[in-house]
Amino acid sequence: MNAPQPARTSQRPADVDLRVSIGSRPLRNPIIAASGTFGYGVEFASLVDLGRLGAVVVKGLSIGPMEGAPAPRICETPSGMVNAIGLQNIGVRAFTAEKLPELRRHNATVVANVFGYTIADYMEVIRVLEDAEGVAAYELNISCPNVERGGAEFGVDPVLTGEVVQAVRKEARRPLWVKLSPNVNRIGLTAKAAESSGADAVVIANTYPALCIDAHNRRSRLGSTTGGLSGPAIKPITMRLVQEAAKVIKIPIIGLGGIESPADVVEYMLAGASAVEIGTAHFVDPKVTEKLVKGLEGWCKDNRVPEISKLRGAIEVAGAGSR
Repeated sequence: MNAPQPARTSQRPADVDLRVSIGSRPLRNPIIAASGTFGYGVEFASLVDLGRLGAVVVKGLSIGPMEGAPAPRICETPSGMVNAIGLQNIGVRAFTAEKLPELRRHNATVVANVFGYTIADYMEVIRVLEDAEGVAAYELNISCPNVERGGAEFGVDPVLTGEVVQAVRKEARRPLWVKLSPNVNRIGLTAKAAESSGADAVVIANTYPALCIDAHNRRSRLGSTTGGLSGPAIKPITMRLVQEAAKVIKIPIIGLGGIESPADVVEYMLAGASAVEIGTAHFVDPKVTEKLVKGLEGWCKDNRVPEISKLRGAIEVAGAGSR
């Protein structure tokens, strides 16, 4: 089905306001490069004007460097891809010393993705980043197993979600975004836990657990056996999660999953997102984020939408008796 179209005004706007706000943080536009698909941002600086994007979320940062999962790490699927990178990164201290200064030179709005296996891990990474110049916000990846609680993911238990967010909130002066796991029965519960514990926004959602098998050798196509599914296949499922969370929380939602076109961006915003992150599409076109900024402006002009922020949650819901 086609997405509901916004009400048309009598005149095509000459200019379009693409600005959005994620809590107290204003962004130039709602197009954000997602963590893990855009490197540290500097790798794309020769292809994309980083200063034109809403923001850049860098690779997940840990206390020390991590080698990541064994190869192969990526498997293409008919409607996306499955990846098992294993959170490979250079560590937070190397990032602040080597990558962050260059990102500042490119006028990028930098969001630092943070992960850990204990609450203390998260807090230590945040402490290092708090002393660094040029970070606009933090994005907590809470899809990691909490080794202190028997390996349960922070993001699938509202209690654990609340604990890690509350602890980090005490350390963080900057805006705090929480990247939620889709692997829950009711995402509204974890979204509400994040909100009540001090999150400024939630990102919905991380990848979905998946497996790719080679029929000839009877083995997984990935070195770590299973991975996370992303791409167009997950878009309708994730948009439902965005709408579900939007019903129960007041803080902004950033939608993530299967976005390739300006219409995809609009659909997520209609479902309740204030902005979106672009991930898998980078593997098809490394310049996709900047193209989406231009394409979104054109879409808004063609559809007579002078302010894109007005689209948030504007989906026209069918009557209660409809199926």
